[in-house]
Amino acid sequence: MKKQWIGAILLLFATIIWGVAFVAQTAASDSIGSFTFNAARSLIAAVLLSAIVAGKEKISEKRLIAVGKAYEKSARRKYLKKSLFSGVFCGLALFAAVNFQQFGIEKYPEGVSASGRAGFLTATYVVIVAAYSAIRHKKLHPVTLISCVGCLGGMYLLCMHGGVSKIYFGDVLELLGALSFAVQILIVDKYSDLDGVALSCAQFWATAVISAVCAAIFETVRLSDLISAWLPVVYAGVMSSCVGYTFQILGQKSVRPAVASMIMSLESVFAALAGWMILGEKLSGVELLGCALVFVSVILSQLSSAGEASRKEKGEQNINADKNSEGKEEK
Repeated sequence: MKKQWIGAILLLFATIIWGVAFVAQTAASDSIGSFTFNAARSLIAAVLLSAIVAGKEKISEKRLIAVGKAYEKSARRKYLKKSLFSGVFCGLALFAAVNFQQFGIEKYPEGVSASGRAGFLTATYVVIVAAYSAIRHKKLHPVTLISCVGCLGGMYLLCMHGGVSKIYFGDVLELLGALSFAVQILIVDKYSDLDGVALSCAQFWATAVISAVCAAIFETVRLSDLISAWLPVVYAGVMSSCVGYTFQILGQKSVRPAVASMIMSLESVFAALAGWMILGEKLSGVELLGCALVFVSVILSQLSSAGEASRKEKGEQNINADKNSEGKEEK
């Protein structure tokens, strides 16, 4: 249960970082293309995480030797290799997600609330992950289902300022982005037993390489444009990518995918708050109500998940106690 709360806190911190990064992404979009931006931010994250992985291994080796334990180099290398290989699959999904999202925003016509529609449609990955979990496990906790509905309702109030009067090509791209984010969340969950930092490292190398190739083919890359957008690129690379996505991978080790996706959907709430604090954007009463509804839905889902984990833990303890008492009686 303690691990579950730590995981939830890591996911919450990641979500706050991503929310603020929305301001950085908006600023960078005025200077550089989507592929260029995602290649640069991912490269920064990949280089930093590579250094962390290398340093982490040296520290682990020294600690084991200091306490007189054997450092199984071949076994550790095999474990890291598996983590890095699996991270490539995460990277493919992340590449699709971040670029679909950015291109979707660019494709909206003038006069349309691009960020609002994109925010709401991206948040539909909450439903996609919950639906997958329900199909796979043949059940979905009622509180989780209610939280999903509340979360989507809150996202609608927060993001869809002008309502839905027409479907745009950008909407289709945003839904593809939401599907890609859902796939990335589920892949991370599948490999939650592997080295989280190494997984994140490989994820960003894959995203950086593919985005760089696409930028070279489809965009005009100028060093002067990158320099003019250095601050949002560095923030997105260090905080949003390196720190945020690593927190996501580590947090998901102890949090169910359906609950994790709801916590991460708070990104739009923090993006709205960051826009208000940094850019001076105003939040209406309806938008504030949407923020509150999403927040309450996430808290409700987390409390339900924690209670379920606590009951499961107590049940296992009772079973173990019964087994021990039976063993004593036989003696």
